[in-house]
Amino acid sequence: MKHHFWVSYAITIILISVFLGMLNLISSSSNNSTKFISPIPSFLTIGRNNQVTTLNLWLPQIVFAQMEKDKTPQIFAKAALVYDTTSGKTLFAKNESEKLPMASLTKIMTAIIALENGHKDDLYIVAKSDLVGEDSMGLSAGETLSMEELLYGLMLSSGNDAAEVLARNYSLGRDGFILAMNEKVKALGLSNTHFTNPTGLQGDGDQYTSASDLLVITNYAISNFPLFGKIVSTFDYTIPYTKDHKAFYLENQTNLLTSYPGVKGVKTGYTPEAELCLVTYLEYGGHKIIGVILGSQNRRDEMKKLLDYSLKSLGIPPPPHG
Repeated sequence: MKHHFWVSYAITIILISVFLGMLNLISSSSNNSTKFISPIPSFLTIGRNNQVTTLNLWLPQIVFAQMEKDKTPQIFAKAALVYDTTSGKTLFAKNESEKLPMASLTKIMTAIIALENGHKDDLYIVAKSDLVGEDSMGLSAGETLSMEELLYGLMLSSGNDAAEVLARNYSLGRDGFILAMNEKVKALGLSNTHFTNPTGLQGDGDQYTSASDLLVITNYAISNFPLFGKIVSTFDYTIPYTKDHKAFYLENQTNLLTSYPGVKGVKTGYTPEAELCLVTYLEYGGHKIIGVILGSQNRRDEMKKLLDYSLKSLGIPPPPHG
């Protein structure tokens, strides 16, 4: 017992000495105007980046599953990446770090910022300035909707109007919303993505991403927001008429949701600059797989090839599909 007492006593004295020594060092450094340099980058501190309150650094390593090279599918998309979050393996990669336009895949981040910054009253008012671009959920100026209703329009119909309403109704306005999108990118540890608008429409700035960054962004959305997963896996959705807005019928544009068993949706995108883009989330055979395609001429067939190939590389026969 005495031995244990003296050991505990000695440890306590050492800890107190270390603590007092640190206080003396801090005091001395303060008097000499010496500044301590934090090992944490400034953009990951709450003083410089409001989005680090939900900091989640998930940066998967590119570790390939073994597969014969002659069985690797040939795709013509500018960039692609397929990653199995279950095994932690990259199943296919092509130019995954190249910066490319992303079109409406932007709206994955738009949804994230909206979900993390919802209004207490859950009322989002539509203005005439929100009605931009060809893709819309059909909003009219003066209508009022909930965030959930707008998110269905954002992700199913790729509504540019819904994106603008969510951004403009942000507590710091549209510019603050876009700033939050870029701060979130940094908070996720990413460096190949930049946003200039919440819609993905090109022409108003330098907006780009990479397949590897989109993998992280999509995984963050799926992992942290059950409502996001519920919405993107919904094929069609009806918002009934109320005194605040008309009725809406929304249909999911994600190509493989009803034709490839196990696909839980996520998002399509297209502009002339970005060409055809697609992010797909698959749950099949005990695995959770995220696929990203940027700059494709045939995103549907190329994604099917990549999903088939990826399952085979895991030893799982792909499901029959259309």
